[in-house]
Amino acid sequence: MPTPEELVAQRRPGGTVVGWKLDRAQRSELLGRFPPAYGNIVADHVTLAAKVSADTPLPDRAPAEAVGRIDDGKGVEAIVVAIGGSTDRPGGGTYHITWSLGPGRRARESNDTLAAGPWQPLAQPIALALEPARF
Repeated sequence: MPTPEELVAQRRPGGTVVGWKLDRAQRSELLGRFPPAYGNIVADHVTLAAKVSADTPLPDRAPAEAVGRIDDGKGVEAIVVAIGGSTDRPGGGTYHITWSLGPGRRARESNDTLAAGPWQPLAQPIALALEPARF
Protein backbone atom coordinates (compact mmCIF):
# COMPACT_ATOMS: atom_id res chain seq x y z
CA MET A 1 0.00 0.00 0.00
CA PRO A 2 1.33 3.52 -0.74
CA THR A 3 2.61 5.42 2.27
CA PRO A 4 0.73 8.55 3.42
CA GLU A 5 3.58 10.67 2.08
CA GLU A 6 3.36 8.99 -1.34
CA LEU A 7 -0.37 9.59 -1.47
CA VAL A 8 -0.02 13.28 -0.59
CA ALA A 9 2.68 13.70 -3.24
CA GLN A 10 0.36 12.17 -5.86
CA ARG A 11 -2.60 14.51 -5.21
CA ARG A 12 -3.80 16.40 -8.26
CA PRO A 13 -6.78 18.74 -8.75
CA GLY A 14 -9.53 16.72 -10.36
CA GLY A 15 -7.54 13.49 -9.94
CA THR A 16 -8.93 10.03 -9.39
CA VAL A 17 -9.78 8.10 -6.25
CA VAL A 18 -8.14 4.83 -5.19
CA GLY A 19 -9.48 2.40 -2.65
CA TRP A 20 -11.62 -0.73 -2.58
CA LYS A 21 -15.01 -1.59 -4.07
CA LEU A 22 -17.49 -3.58 -2.00
CA ASP A 23 -18.45 -6.93 -3.53
CA ARG A 24 -21.92 -6.59 -5.13
CA ALA A 25 -23.35 -9.76 -3.55
CA GLN A 26 -22.12 -8.75 -0.12
CA ARG A 27 -23.50 -5.23 -0.66
CA SER A 28 -26.98 -6.70 -1.13
CA GLU A 29 -26.60 -8.86 1.97
CA LEU A 30 -25.40 -5.93 4.09
CA LEU A 31 -28.18 -3.64 2.86
CA GLY A 32 -30.63 -6.24 4.17
CA ARG A 33 -28.80 -6.46 7.47
CA PHE A 34 -28.39 -2.67 7.86
CA PRO A 35 -31.37 -0.99 6.19
CA PRO A 36 -30.33 2.48 4.97
CA ALA A 37 -31.65 5.38 7.01
CA TYR A 38 -31.90 7.72 4.00
CA GLY A 39 -33.21 7.45 0.44
CA ASN A 40 -29.95 7.91 -1.50
CA ILE A 41 -28.23 4.55 -1.02
CA VAL A 42 -24.48 4.63 -1.72
CA ALA A 43 -22.95 1.50 -0.06
CA ASP A 44 -20.29 1.19 -2.74
CA HIS A 45 -16.64 1.63 -1.74
CA VAL A 46 -13.95 2.49 0.81
CA THR A 47 -11.67 5.39 -0.14
CA LEU A 48 -7.94 5.18 0.49
CA ALA A 49 -7.04 8.50 -1.17
CA ALA A 50 -8.82 11.07 -3.33
CA LYS A 51 -7.52 13.47 -5.96
CA VAL A 52 -4.50 11.33 -6.82
CA SER A 53 -2.87 11.02 -10.21
CA ALA A 54 -4.14 8.44 -12.66
CA ASP A 55 -0.93 6.41 -12.28
CA THR A 56 -1.19 6.06 -8.50
CA PRO A 57 -0.96 2.32 -7.79
CA LEU A 58 -4.03 0.55 -6.50
CA PRO A 59 -3.87 -0.51 -2.86
CA ASP A 60 -3.09 -4.07 -1.90
CA ARG A 61 -5.79 -6.48 -0.87
CA ALA A 62 -6.01 -6.41 2.90
CA PRO A 63 -8.22 -7.94 5.55
CA ALA A 64 -11.24 -5.69 6.00
CA GLU A 65 -14.08 -5.63 8.51
CA ALA A 66 -17.14 -3.51 9.15
CA VAL A 67 -16.68 -2.48 12.78
CA GLY A 68 -19.11 0.37 13.43
CA ARG A 69 -21.85 2.71 12.28
CA ILE A 70 -22.55 6.41 12.46
CA ASP A 71 -25.62 8.50 11.59
CA ASP A 72 -25.59 12.25 12.11
CA GLY A 73 -29.42 12.29 12.21
CA LYS A 74 -29.39 14.94 9.46
CA GLY A 75 -28.86 12.83 6.36
CA VAL A 76 -25.43 11.16 6.52
CA GLU A 77 -25.00 7.51 7.47
CA ALA A 78 -21.76 5.49 7.21
CA ILE A 79 -20.34 2.10 8.10
CA VAL A 80 -16.91 2.28 9.78
CA VAL A 81 -14.34 -0.09 8.28
CA ALA A 82 -11.05 -1.48 9.60
CA ILE A 83 -8.44 -2.23 6.92
CA GLY A 84 -5.60 -4.41 8.13
CA GLY A 85 -6.85 -3.93 11.68
CA SER A 86 -7.00 -0.12 11.68
CA THR A 87 -9.81 2.37 11.10
CA ASP A 88 -7.28 5.19 10.60
CA ARG A 89 -6.89 6.21 6.96
CA PRO A 90 -3.34 7.27 5.96
CA GLY A 91 -3.20 11.04 5.73
CA GLY A 92 -6.10 11.42 8.17
CA GLY A 93 -9.69 10.38 8.52
CA THR A 94 -11.48 7.12 9.15
CA TYR A 95 -11.98 4.27 6.71
CA HIS A 96 -15.70 3.98 5.96
CA ILE A 97 -18.41 3.16 3.47
CA THR A 98 -20.89 5.99 2.98
CA TRP A 99 -24.07 4.02 3.48
CA SER A 100 -26.91 6.40 2.73
CA LEU A 101 -27.58 10.09 2.26
CA GLY A 102 -30.55 12.38 2.69
CA PRO A 103 -31.59 15.07 0.21
CA GLY A 104 -28.84 17.55 -0.61
CA ARG A 105 -26.16 15.61 1.26
CA ARG A 106 -22.91 14.45 -0.37
CA ALA A 107 -20.80 11.35 0.27
CA ARG A 108 -17.74 13.39 1.25
CA GLU A 109 -19.73 14.68 4.25
CA SER A 110 -19.22 11.25 5.85
CA ASN A 111 -15.69 12.42 6.68
CA ASP A 112 -17.04 15.38 8.70
CA THR A 113 -19.63 13.21 10.43
CA LEU A 114 -16.93 10.73 11.47
CA ALA A 115 -14.60 13.53 12.63
CA ALA A 116 -17.40 14.90 14.83
CA GLY A 117 -18.10 11.36 16.12
CA PRO A 118 -18.61 9.29 18.04
CA TRP A 119 -19.35 6.20 15.98
CA GLN A 120 -20.99 3.17 17.53
CA PRO A 121 -19.17 -0.19 17.38
CA LEU A 122 -21.01 -3.18 15.93
CA ALA A 123 -21.68 -6.07 18.31
CA GLN A 124 -19.43 -8.26 16.13
CA PRO A 125 -17.12 -7.22 13.28
CA ILE A 126 -18.21 -8.40 9.82
CA ALA A 127 -15.57 -9.58 7.33
CA LEU A 128 -15.82 -7.60 4.08
CA ALA A 129 -15.03 -8.66 0.53
CA LEU A 130 -13.25 -5.63 -0.97
CA GLU A 131 -11.49 -5.38 -4.33
CA PRO A 132 -8.76 -2.81 -5.04
CA ALA A 133 -10.15 -0.22 -7.48
CA ARG A 134 -9.88 3.21 -9.07
CA PHE A 135 -13.07 5.29 -9.35
